[in-house]
Amino acid sequence: MASLTRTLPASWYRSSPLYQLERRAVFIKAWYLLGPVTRFMRVGEKVEYEIAQVKVTACRMSGKPRDIKVFDENTGMDFKSYITETGLLFSTISDDAPSFDEFFPNLKPLIGTVDFTRLPYRRSIKYEGNFNWKTMVDGYQECLHCQYTHPSFSVYYPPTFYTVYNHENFSQHVADPKKADDGLFLYFFPNCTLNVYGGGMSSFRVCPTEKPGVTRMEFDYYHIETGDKFEEYFKFVRQVAMEDYELCEKAQENLERGVYAEGILNPVKESGVAHYQQRVLDLVCKQRETEVRFDAGDARESGSDSSEMIVAPQLVDPASS
Repeated sequence: MASLTRTLPASWYRSSPLYQLERRAVFIKAWYLLGPVTRFMRVGEKVEYEIAQVKVTACRMSGKPRDIKVFDENTGMDFKSYITETGLLFSTISDDAPSFDEFFPNLKPLIGTVDFTRLPYRRSIKYEGNFNWKTMVDGYQECLHCQYTHPSFSVYYPPTFYTVYNHENFSQHVADPKKADDGLFLYFFPNCTLNVYGGGMSSFRVCPTEKPGVTRMEFDYYHIETGDKFEEYFKFVRQVAMEDYELCEKAQENLERGVYAEGILNPVKESGVAHYQQRVLDLVCKQRETEVRFDAGDARESGSDSSEMIVAPQLVDPASS
């Protein structure tokens, strides 16, 4: 597959058949951050999630801090899950996902720098936005917009030296490479984030709905402080989140109206965007090729016209445009 130098086409942000292909190619085969073990403190209390139309439930089964079961709410079937040494719970949504270490090679040393069991859970909120899931990830994976869209955040983390280090299925964002320990900002492919700074931690999941232009945002907040100190932190991070929300809705409007079709990615300033979009492109194209071969084989066995069996959308590699 050629290297992605252009953005994915706008059609990939508004096509229902394309999202269903993404669901099979990307979401069914991934791992997801559900939260630190401090999110699941009460024995028997169910914490519910919905990822790519799969209902996921996590529940502490006993007083042991790591005795957390993750299962399909509809079928009761257990999902593969993994708790890191420092207390982060990850889960799959199908048996098609590889092992945790295979999906996230080299992640453990990075998240091993923070003891997540020391961050008490404080609050969760969720709401829908009129944008595709990739529209929000595009914004998180680059910080060209930060100085103008997030003036308060830029005071603490100026984008002058901002760098993104991309790995197999995650990216690390560093505000200043000379101060690598100044906060931990991670993106987990395809749709989860983790941000540790200011005495607290926030994480969010960008959850696609069945409508390609509608996404549900789910936020979890943790902090060592309560009362006014937590509320001050919460107000700050919520301001940043709403600034991104408004930017994404406006960007999606341009994608829907045909104002924007596709563009060139800056190889330095937008390396995070190029990295994750390349992963989406590669996985979707691979899934498409597999399904075409499978459908063609079924057609030959049944004596049908194979062209009638192929219903997936025609994909175009933007790098070849």
